[in-house]
Amino acid sequence: VVGLITPWNFPLTIASWKLAPALAAGNTVVIKPAELTPLTALRFEQLVLEAGLPEGVVNVVAGPGSSVGARLVEHPGVAKIAFTGSTEVGRAIAAAAAATIKRVTLELGGKSANIVFADADLERAAASAPMAVFANAGQDCCARSRILVEASALDRFMDVLEEHVESLRVGDPLDEATQMGPLISAGQREQVASFVPDDAPVAIRGSAPSGPGYWFPPTVLCPVARDERAASEEIFGPVAVVLPFRDEAEAVALANDTIYGLSGSIWTRDGAKALRVARAVETGVVSINSNTSVRVATPFGGFKQSGYGRELGPHALDAYTEVKSIYYATG
Repeated sequence: VVGLITPWNFPLTIASWKLAPALAAGNTVVIKPAELTPLTALRFEQLVLEAGLPEGVVNVVAGPGSSVGARLVEHPGVAKIAFTGSTEVGRAIAAAAAATIKRVTLELGGKSANIVFADADLERAAASAPMAVFANAGQDCCARSRILVEASALDRFMDVLEEHVESLRVGDPLDEATQMGPLISAGQREQVASFVPDDAPVAIRGSAPSGPGYWFPPTVLCPVARDERAASEEIFGPVAVVLPFRDEAEAVALANDTIYGLSGSIWTRDGAKALRVARAVETGVVSINSNTSVRVATPFGGFKQSGYGRELGPHALDAYTEVKSIYYATG
């Protein structure tokens, strides 16, 4: 039996990419969805039964993480936990699982860097930067919320970035023209707002609807010290910081100056430099001249306090199997 504890920001996608390899490896599954998005998982369970899977193969148990999730982690009949969520909760799950040496895969928080060198295609890098942060209203552990820009290119980059942030379409998620929707709850909006006090150095602010909904405008802060909250903590909302750097060594140092290591991007026309920086950045996924984070054909997971274990790609089945050696004497 495998326990899958899934988040609210991508409730169906992440449940699916955990469930498929778990079933393919021959396990039964208990899904514990996030308290804010239980209906997706409950409907998914109905569809699984309609598709012909026997009862008891895929099960959904909704409820608070403090009770339902904790019981799933502690239960002696559960051999494996796969969790996606905050680093804080991931630490608690790892500690609880350690009591019985339960197998655990953790995909946790991030504070990813989008590194832009002066020799990059600045227009393309700046045009793509907003959706690398503000997609899903920034509620994404892979969000490139630290934009590191070589100092000699900072002014030009900011000019182009401002144009694209201010033109971002924020509105009803059911409208196909919308590029960014609301935050999930009032509590999440309050959390995000705490990173942008009245005296915050707001360099760029986009628009957001004023009507009902947990709206927060796409926001870029600059200048920001590297040790300030907005530059060091995961915000999980549509707020980015811009940090200038002098050279390649400082870019790598800034990118690695975090407890996280989930994803990141490098923008440069110099292929050798791109590969040097990609090797030096302490993160599980690196994109060169793009902001790709997740592809089903390649492994996904983090370094440092962004978790351990890999999902997707050829390694997906490894998390849900055990290796056994059998010696069969025939004589």
